[in-house]
Amino acid sequence: MIGTTLQARIFVCTQDTNVRKSFNALSSIIKSAIHLDPLAGYLFVFKNKRAYRIKVVCWEGDGFAMWYKVLQKGTFPFPDLANFSSAGIEMDPSTLSLILQGIDLASIRRRET
Repeated sequence: MIGTTLQARIFVCTQDTNVRKSFNALSSIIKSAIHLDPLAGYLFVFKNKRAYRIKVVCWEGDGFAMWYKVLQKGTFPFPDLANFSSAGIEMDPSTLSLILQGIDLASIRRRET
């Protein structure tokens, strides 16, 4: 599982994506929709329309790495991404970890620092 101590920035694609796409097709989405460089070393998170499939793509200097998860039951509890005007939003590692664990973000209370 992807750890919560990542140093890389994380960007979530707000558009529903066919997560069966290859590295090249997802790289094109990163360039054209999110307007970032796919080779920057960031983690890019994609979800399908029903939010039961998720794919994370990252350039590691010598090639792309991919993490892919398909839920047998239920969905990943993403926030409502339709409310964002941008095709990509930045997310902190702890929020991504909560989503991957199936924890509804609306049900938790975070401390103000």
